[in-house]
Parts: sequence; C-alpha cells; structure tokens
Amino acid sequence: MANILEKIREELSFDSILAKAISTPGVKVDRESFLRKELRKYCREETIELAVQYNPARAGISKDVVYRASKSVIDYESAKVTALSLAASIPGGGNALAAVGAASVDIVSYFTFVLRVIQELAYLYGFDEIEINENHLDSETMNDLLIFMGTMFQVQGASSALGRLAGSMAERVSKNLGRRALTKGAVYPFVKKIAKVVGMRMTKQIYADALASGIPVAGSLVSGGLTYICFRPNCVRLRNHLMGFMLCDPAYYGMACV
Repeated sequence: MANILEKIREELSFDSILAKAISTPGVKVDRESFLRKELRKYCREETIELAVQYNPARAGISKDVVYRASKSVIDYESAKVTALSLAASIPGGGNALAAVGAASVDIVSYFTFVLRVIQELAYLYGFDEIEINENHLDSETMNDLLIFMGTMFQVQGASSALGRLAGSMAERVSKNLGRRALTKGAVYPFVKKIAKVVGMRMTKQIYADALASGIPVAGSLVSGGLTYICFRPNCVRLRNHLMGFMLCDPAYYGMACV
C-alpha cells in the first residue's frame, strides 16, 4: 500500500477536497428553514419568529434548549456521515487506485457534513446566514468557514478568532445593525495557517481511510469507525466553544429564557 500515499499527494489537496464539498448538492443549510424546523420542537411560533429575525438568544431561548437542539443535530449528522463512510469504503477491487478513490469520496462526504454542521451550529448559537453557494464562494465566506473549521480541528488561535467574530456579531444583533462581512484584519492572518493545518490532518485521514478501504469487508467498518471518532468530537468541540460566547446568552440581550 506504499503507493497509496504518493497517489494521495499527487491527486488530492485540501483546496480540491473543499471545493468538491462546497459544490456537493445539499451542503447549503438555509438558516430560516433550519431554525424553524429545529426550534419547533421546543418553542412557540412567536418565539421562533424572533429567533429567525434576530437569533435564538435574543428571542429569549435558553442555552439549555439550544444545547438540546444542537445535540440532536450532532447526533443526526454524525450517524449519517458514518453510514455514508461505511458505504463508500466497501472495497471495490482491492487495489491502491480503488482504495484512494474510495477514500477521496469518503473525505469529500466528510467535509460536506463538516460544512453542514458548521452552519447548523452557527445558526443555533446566534450567527447570521452563511452565504454558501454551490457554484461560487466569496473569499470572506471562505475565511469565516475556515475559522469555524480551525476551531473544530484545534488549530491554535482559531477559537480566539471565532470569539472575536461572535463578539462583533453579538454587538450588531443587540443594536439591530445590518450584517457585515465577519472576517476583518485581525483574524485574517489565521486563515492560511488554518487551511495548512486542516489540510495536513485531512491528508492523514485520507491515508487512514485508503488503508482501511484496502482491507476486504472489515475495511468499511474500520473506515466508518475512523469517520465517527473524528467527526463527532470535532462537532462537540465547536459546540462547546460556541456555548461560551455572549452571542448565545439571552441575558446579554436582557431577555427572559424560554
């Protein structure tokens, strides 16, 4: 399997994988539809209207309710990406080319779900619409996504940058100011570093998946397990950071909790 890693280095990169994930149908999560669907389980319609107009915290929705909604989202997306990983990693010929192909499909699916969870958790914890377009993604939105992603993957400095974005967003929501691009000067230097570190970790994951995909039958179980143990903790890590921001605290807006 020594030629698998070389094949990965030649044909796959973080930029290409991310581009494929962004262009995958279903990667975009509509903020309004998502919030209505998830909050309907816990809140009255008038509260949901305020959550859509501003954010859940400003609508007075408690952190506990948002936590339960976020747990449901993480559990669902984790189960779905793991199931797809199991299917994608079923050996298709037992050779290096097939293994790399399976790993590539698997990792594109993985990052598609990473992008979905970033949007879903961001909306529950107070962020505005993330403008993902399957045909085009502007540089500001890409920078925002990389900061979220860097927090998930424990890239040094990313969580602090995300905190500054959340603070800026909270101020704008509290003052009814319009949305502006989130990433400004102070956070931009982190973006290239985040892309590099996440890209390195992604390559290791592809390699592990490719090796697993070369193992008859059991390989799909190994690959699916690798996906689950990588995906869910990253989602929980992002959620835990978001929970600590005043952006999602009803008390910051002077609102009673629902």
